[in-house]
Amino acid sequence: MRRRDFLAAAAATAIARPALSQSRQRVLRFIPQADLANPDPIWTTTTVAYNHGFMVWDTPYALDANYLPRPQMVAGHELSDDKLTWRFTLRDGLVFHDGEPVRSIDLVTSILRWAKRRPLGQLMMSFGAELTTEGDKVFTIRLKKPFGLMLNALADYCFIMPERIARTDPFKQISDYVGSGPYRFLRDEWKPGAGAAYARHERYLPRQDETSLLAGARIAHFDRIEWLVMPDPASAAAALQTGEADWLESPLPDLLPILRGNPATRVLRNDRIGAIGMAAINHLHPPFNNRKLLQAVLTAVDQKEFMQAAFNNEPELFATGVGVFTKGLPMDNDEGIGILKADVALAKKMVAESGYKGERAVLMAPGDQAVLGAFAPVMAATLERIGINVDHVTTDWGTLVQRRSSQEPVEKGGWSMFCTSYTGLSVMDPAVHLPLRGTGKAGWFGWPTDPDMEKLRDSWIDAPDLAAQKQIARRMQALAFENVPFIPLGQYYFATAARADLTGFVPWPTPIFWNVRRSG
Repeated sequence: MRRRDFLAAAAATAIARPALSQSRQRVLRFIPQADLANPDPIWTTTTVAYNHGFMVWDTPYALDANYLPRPQMVAGHELSDDKLTWRFTLRDGLVFHDGEPVRSIDLVTSILRWAKRRPLGQLMMSFGAELTTEGDKVFTIRLKKPFGLMLNALADYCFIMPERIARTDPFKQISDYVGSGPYRFLRDEWKPGAGAAYARHERYLPRQDETSLLAGARIAHFDRIEWLVMPDPASAAAALQTGEADWLESPLPDLLPILRGNPATRVLRNDRIGAIGMAAINHLHPPFNNRKLLQAVLTAVDQKEFMQAAFNNEPELFATGVGVFTKGLPMDNDEGIGILKADVALAKKMVAESGYKGERAVLMAPGDQAVLGAFAPVMAATLERIGINVDHVTTDWGTLVQRRSSQEPVEKGGWSMFCTSYTGLSVMDPAVHLPLRGTGKAGWFGWPTDPDMEKLRDSWIDAPDLAAQKQIARRMQALAFENVPFIPLGQYYFATAARADLTGFVPWPTPIFWNVRRSG
């Protein structure tokens, strides 16, 4: 029996199982795409941590439906005539989950911790930013030169924590999860590998303006939200159909027709932006500290093969011909894209010319994530076809996240490559594109060093207009295909599935829990 037939049969058979009582109308049961291994969205870059972060913490600004930053925790700001001093005032009524009022020192300390880990924060600090407070309601950011992306930065996953928590070293994990957002994290119920739970923050004060994407009113309609970890995709789909779960973040594409055909469930594509699938590469150690070898891998990559492995007969959920920037957004271009030839014969010749000596390449694969788990075998086969000695290691996503931080060689527990993805807004332009950075060991996992890329990025930030930015983006993509900081595998759009009585979903690539409610 084919894999997709087996999964479909398992899911269809499970429909007959008795459903749990849904009498608790104020409870939402959610099946996440991965286990919440670490709930610190500053320390880690995992999507599941960001999903958790938007529930628990608020942000100073947020993107609206036009992808423009609007005040969220902030009531408003003033900018000096020389554009060097930004003065922000908090809105009234902000309270942390422990009952303490949100103060300007909480924002300043949180922003400083965030700025050490996020590209836009690092960029802001490079403009000489100095943060100070003026009482409990006002904080100021003073610059040495104008920074036009200030509000975009403060809307970029800049989660606000109490000062005592935000003082944690950004390269260490927090252990206290008191938040400022619409839901409280119930730490005592958090069981890694099993699930987590959240309760509505009774004293959270939503903005009074209409919701527009992430901006505006964030209203918690459920008293309690439970995350249920179910790595088996057929079991997860069955739980949704029987009513044991209300929302399945990432249904297996093979099972979408069944979910569409069940009147109790529906499939949604809330995602209008997508994500870029990519292979992260360890540039510190053999075999992939060899640029010529990496160019050989690029030459062998067939983006369509990766996308079809994950999305099968759902072509509306993916796109190919994808470079290093998000397809369909302003910096998208075709410069150098021809290197993605899917030419195995040429790639094998390039491997021979690269000086590759047969070193073992450890490819980490997350077995508990449907999409990334589908990418990994295709990458393993691609590497094997061109003569690379592949050690394909399957683990859960939480373990992979822990291991990817190791800068040791593979003989000492390190790694060579893993398949991952970045949401489209996170790689839409050079200011936010973390995997494109060339800052070595100070950068994203893989740690490529590329001073020329950093110079181009600086030029892009200082560019006078959009046309100039686009030209620089083309040069950056050409350089990326030469030095290969990562390998783009294609772009895909997230389908999600939910019980038919849920409404109010925010059109965002990943789950947003405020404003979702049950009809009837």
